Amino acid sequence: MTRKLAAVQMVSGPDVERNLATAAELIAEAAAQGADLVLLPEVFAALEGEPMRAHGERQGAPGSPIQEFLSGEALRHGVVLIGGTAPLSSRPEKSESDAGYLIEDGRVRASSLVYDAAGELLARYDKIHLFDVMIEDRQAQYSESLSYEAGSEVVCVDTEAGRLGLSVCYDLRFPELYRRLFRLGAEILTVPAAFTAVTGEAHWESLLRARAIENQCYLVAAAQGGSHGYPRETSRETWGHSMIVSPWGEILAELDKGPGVAVAEMDLLTLRDIRRKMPVADHIRLG
Repeated sequence: MTRKLAAVQMVSGPDVERNLATAAELIAEAAAQGADLVLLPEVFAALEGEPMRAHGERQGAPGSPIQEFLSGEALRHGVVLIGGTAPLSSRPEKSESDAGYLIEDGRVRASSLVYDAAGELLARYDKIHLFDVMIEDRQAQYSESLSYEAGSEVVCVDTEAGRLGLSVCYDLRFPELYRRLFRLGAEILTVPAAFTAVTGEAHWESLLRARAIENQCYLVAAAQGGSHGYPRETSRETWGHSMIVSPWGEILAELDKGPGVAVAEMDLLTLRDIRRKMPVADHIRLG
């Protein structure tokens, strides 16, 4: 009942081809360490530079470089691969004939895509909570809703590695989402992120450990970690510190900044024993 989980950390820039090449190297490194599940960070394929619509892809459209990359890497290495977030210009309706399938206002959705070891798309989660805030850093103002349309669906999916509860970055501050995932049977929470250096230093570890503890789940958090874009003195700075956390709140693996891979073993028997001895699910009284 053991599996190996891997969080890939990157310092992505505006060059999609270069970012994908870096991601491929790090996925291969994770696979070489025996990972069964590999999580890429938020905006792994492009961060900074052009508006995200320039990189937008329709779900499942042939010739989509980001989606084809994810499918190919999952198949090549035989792993469950979660593509942090990809900019999708279509909503997750089942067919193009559905009303509102395409996003017409120039925005995209930040979509976390899950591929199985055969390279097939298993699930898509669109980031629900958008980062429209003011931060005391070089950028000062973050307005994700100008570039992104929010999703609305809570997503859990069964994989060879376990049952995943999907989330993205700013979602981490909304515990009600994770309680929904817990009630849907999540065993592993995934958190691809690009936390700012300021908010990351203050809150990142505390939030990750809290979400793992209160929902008795393993948690995999793959982050951006470094300075992005040019010139460096005005570029965005992300916190890094990708980590894997146990259902008891232990940090099983952690990086600092810069590209790399954090790998740790999970044991579903341990998770189930924690839940048996402390049956939080049976004790919920509110919500």
